[in-house]
Amino acid sequence: MLFAAGFGTRMGELTKNRPKPLIEVAGKALIDHALDQVESFRDCKIVANTHYMANQIEAHLQDRSILISRECPDILDTGGGLRNALPLLGDEPVFTMNTDSIWSGPNPLCVLANAWNEDEMDALLLCIPRNNAFGHKGRGDFLIDAHGRAARGPGAIYSGLQILKTNGLSKVPQRVFSLNLLWDQMLARNAVHAIEYPGRWCDVGSPEGVDQAKAMLADGDV
Repeated sequence: MLFAAGFGTRMGELTKNRPKPLIEVAGKALIDHALDQVESFRDCKIVANTHYMANQIEAHLQDRSILISRECPDILDTGGGLRNALPLLGDEPVFTMNTDSIWSGPNPLCVLANAWNEDEMDALLLCIPRNNAFGHKGRGDFLIDAHGRAARGPGAIYSGLQILKTNGLSKVPQRVFSLNLLWDQMLARNAVHAIEYPGRWCDVGSPEGVDQAKAMLADGDV
């Protein structure tokens, strides 16, 4: 599941006439950077949600084997958006991936897949050590204990990529809601795990992030 429905308000003028997933970094749209990771991982079903300037994203993806989950009239946030896409995705655990990140290092989906244990985990989050994260401000999102269990706190930064069981989504009464709501339920059961990504990562959430991502890809000084 590729999250591509947001408004990208922090991008300012860059998203006035195009959606954030189509902003280019090093000559390639952000969503194509994400798809490079997905398509080099394995041949799998891919769903992208759309809302803001949906026609542009759908036209950009029309020649690729990607299913579209359009959200209208309202944008549904991450939890509502994922639940809306379940008829396309199916009932098995899914990868969910933001489309505003750039990666430098091993394929992040492979890193997650190699650590996934369906018997012990409801969610497995890929997090970034703060020293390896660029374009991101904040104290971090999750602490990771010796057994790989996650707890909220000023530690590693959530990368926007995870493996998630989706059965709990049907029990949420709200139509529009964040996946944080589902995480909170899973955290209460000690069922959220996290691992750290061994490479570098850039959050392209602002115009400054575009420049930092370009520098990271060029192995420059970020």
